[in-house]
Amino acid sequence: MDEELINLADTARIFQYHKTLIDRYGTGTTRALGWPKIEGQWARFDKLSQIGDLSGHSVLDAGCGHADLFPFLKKRFSSFTYYGCEQIPELLQVATQRYKRETNVSLLQGDFLNSTMPVTDFVLASGSLTYRHMDDKFVYNAIETLFANCRIALGFNLLSGGVEASTLLRAYQPDDILNFCRTLSKTVQLQVGYWPDDFTVFVYKD
Repeated sequence: MDEELINLADTARIFQYHKTLIDRYGTGTTRALGWPKIEGQWARFDKLSQIGDLSGHSVLDAGCGHADLFPFLKKRFSSFTYYGCEQIPELLQVATQRYKRETNVSLLQGDFLNSTMPVTDFVLASGSLTYRHMDDKFVYNAIETLFANCRIALGFNLLSGGVEASTLLRAYQPDDILNFCRTLSKTVQLQVGYWPDDFTVFVYKD
């Protein structure tokens, strides 16, 4: 199977995964995004927000879902420009309805790895890299692509455990991810201990 067909198959599984969650838990819910508990979502957002002072900067939320990261950041930073990218229409529709009156919010539909995304100061990815892919190099290619798209730093979280092999989600060894990120930058930080089976990595431009 060639790379294009692999990507299409992976995308189809992700779409079906969220359609099933939306049908089961309702449009606009945290569970529709794949978060079992809203506290876990907030814990991940809180850790990502520690990447630096986002005030006055531009931020790309790669795989933004309902764009819930925006109001979280709005409480902590001022005068920042938020770009949210989401490929699943049902999720993006919720985000658009919620934040259509926000002048500093731009919501884009598409795959943040294949579409032409704006280059921003910071790129954040919460949960959007945790899906299982047929290409074992997916996560590394994604990290490299997102890092190339930022001016200051990339922050992302991944699962380190608690995942059954039959699910669409995948866990990673933090050291493997950390070692790869060190091939991209001399300034890399690993964050753990804020939520079970989860870790966050900050990668800064040298």
